[in-house]
Amino acid sequence: MNRLLVVITLSLFFAGCASKPLVPYTENTPPLVLLPASMAGIEDGRGRFREIVCAVLEDHGEELPHYRACEQALTRLGTEPPGTGEPVDLGQSKKHLVAAMVPGIGWECFESWLNYENEFDNHVESFGFNAYIFSVDGMSGTTTNARMIRDAILAHADELQERQLVLIGYSKGAPDLLEAVVTYPEIHPYIGAIVSVAGAVGGSPLANPAKESDLGLLKHIPGSECTEGDGKAVESLRPAVRRQWLQDNPLPDSIRYYSLVTYPHPDQISSVLKSTNKKLNAIDSRNDSQVIFYDQVIPGSTLLGYLNADHWAIAVPVAEAHPFIGRHFVDKNEYPRQAISEALLRYIEEDMERSDHFAGSTE
Repeated sequence: MNRLLVVITLSLFFAGCASKPLVPYTENTPPLVLLPASMAGIEDGRGRFREIVCAVLEDHGEELPHYRACEQALTRLGTEPPGTGEPVDLGQSKKHLVAAMVPGIGWECFESWLNYENEFDNHVESFGFNAYIFSVDGMSGTTTNARMIRDAILAHADELQERQLVLIGYSKGAPDLLEAVVTYPEIHPYIGAIVSVAGAVGGSPLANPAKESDLGLLKHIPGSECTEGDGKAVESLRPAVRRQWLQDNPLPDSIRYYSLVTYPHPDQISSVLKSTNKKLNAIDSRNDSQVIFYDQVIPGSTLLGYLNADHWAIAVPVAEAHPFIGRHFVDKNEYPRQAISEALLRYIEEDMERSDHFAGSTE
């Protein structure tokens, strides 16, 4: 019974209110235009990222959970640039990067129910990387969570070297991170990179008809540790709010930015997420059931790739913790998350080393 309650609660929250339009008429919006990534200051790194993902999967991917061949793990969109042809270093990390994930909305409400063991930490640490989860308030808006991120970074300051921290924002964690780096310049020296993974950078139309009270449904999950929050979590995910924020807050150019987008084939969306996928289809069928693909990209970032995974499959391991739900509701939750996480950190480390080399050659 508890299992069904969780599924019903999650699906009700993410479905929002069906009677209201996802994108209501408004004149309170910054001017917007949809452009190809190359015309919007986005660097296309998909070719090299694919090489690294394929190398990881071919070398030891079958030893990791949920193996998929490279072509099934990544979605090819349009004309993807070729790779570099350079070998991929699969040894120990040279920079010992520290990856800190900032989770999405309501995380602490269902973290204990997931029986979450950080598979991401355990795997990447075996290659000399380090990993944390920076807990934020799942029921609060970006301003509150930005302060929590600032405090978490400074709490680890004695352990960090300059430019060593890779901050990974999943879902709402991405705008939380962006607000933190804009608001608190004192954390910049520690940050080497910020990554949006299925990030709600431009918000989600699903937040428009939703109410803050809808979020309260998550408190009914068995073992929920939700706090009251500041009552602004849903509001902070509305597209008009996020896009206005992006216009008003240029990102600091001393930090590298990367975007990893979830772009599942329709048959890779879990049954429980079909209703929200269908709602977003009215705007654009290229969505992961929670966020449209173009809203996941950080302005001025390097686009790493498109993952053939729905919004939960990339970061919320429901099926491992609850096989019954995995078989009947969250039935597309299996995805090679560990391999993708490793490839992400290897790409960023390689990118940093390349920049260090060029910087040294000009001295």
